[in-house]
Amino acid sequence: MSAWLTPDQLTRDLSVRDLTDPAAGPHAIQLVLTRVVDALAARWRCQVRWVRGDRVVTVEDNYDNLGYDRSDITRDARYTRYVDHGRVLRSHSSAMVPAALRTLAGDPAADVLLVCPGIVYRRDAIDRLHTGTPHQLDLWRLTRRRPRLTEADLDDMISTVLGALLPGATDRREARTHPYTVAGRQVDVLRDGAWIEVAECGLAHPAVLARAGLDDSWSGLALGLGLDRMLMLLKDIPDIRLLRSTHPGVVEQMGDLTRYRPVSTMPAIRRDISIAVGADDHTEDLGDRVREALGADADCVESVEILQQTPCADLPERALARLGARTDQKNLLVRITLRHLHRTLSDQDANAMRDRVHAAVHQGSTTPADGDLG
Repeated sequence: MSAWLTPDQLTRDLSVRDLTDPAAGPHAIQLVLTRVVDALAARWRCQVRWVRGDRVVTVEDNYDNLGYDRSDITRDARYTRYVDHGRVLRSHSSAMVPAALRTLAGDPAADVLLVCPGIVYRRDAIDRLHTGTPHQLDLWRLTRRRPRLTEADLDDMISTVLGALLPGATDRREARTHPYTVAGRQVDVLRDGAWIEVAECGLAHPAVLARAGLDDSWSGLALGLGLDRMLMLLKDIPDIRLLRSTHPGVVEQMGDLTRYRPVSTMPAIRRDISIAVGADDHTEDLGDRVREALGADADCVESVEILQQTPCADLPERALARLGARTDQKNLLVRITLRHLHRTLSDQDANAMRDRVHAAVHQGSTTPADGDLG
């Protein structure tokens, strides 16, 4: 299979609506954007520049110009959607930053907030919190003013963002390493007894600024947010699929930031399948294959969960033969939970989708009978 997207796949991916873009229609995600940008602009009294770059970006801007090592695993075609050898569908909103920095170098401002929102493309798991087309926001403050920006300024930025979006939330800030920051942090908030990641941030890395033509007179702050997750926290939305729902009762609630009111609860249908896959396959790989196999029906999949995994070398000969597996593969017991957001699925619907999923993810040489699929 080619590491590059086919023309049909590229057309499909580019047709997905960017919920951050007012030109595609209003959505509550845009209210999240406005709230946080207004708060930072008022705090800093700086110029604001909005950046809405192309969804197809160069490999250099997606990775190299942000300081990613050439051997970084994230560059692998399993995690990045390559258009061709030099271009990808942006895998994070930070891919818009190098071009924005180059523009700033050509048209400087004393103190500016770069706002880079948009849809991104990920190889990701399927569950209530994850999607292959999430929305992200990069906020970079760049200045030539003295004194230079410091970790104290970064903490102030974090507090301003959380105060605007999740006032009163308990948060923690832990050290993290990013190729495009110095003194990197991960920001989590406490919700229902669990810590939930909401942001990654740090001081803008001098090498990233230098690649864009900004000399050492500049200093900066860099913060990235997951907009889908933030909106779900703000409105208490239980399932990420609801953000794109076309059900009138849901659509009308995606125009404000008030608490989400459940429209309906459909029954879940679960199907377990036993499959053979590569030894290094993970939940994200399965999620991507399931989305590809089901197309528009992928919205019916609530989650894909690995219940058990066993090296095929440890299986008895009979089990190996049934799967048509090789000893260098592994056997996964996978649970597929199907739940349409607005109608009840029949057993026939569920079995048909189960069979399509099995055909897409099983890498053995045999196809078990229906009774073996679960």
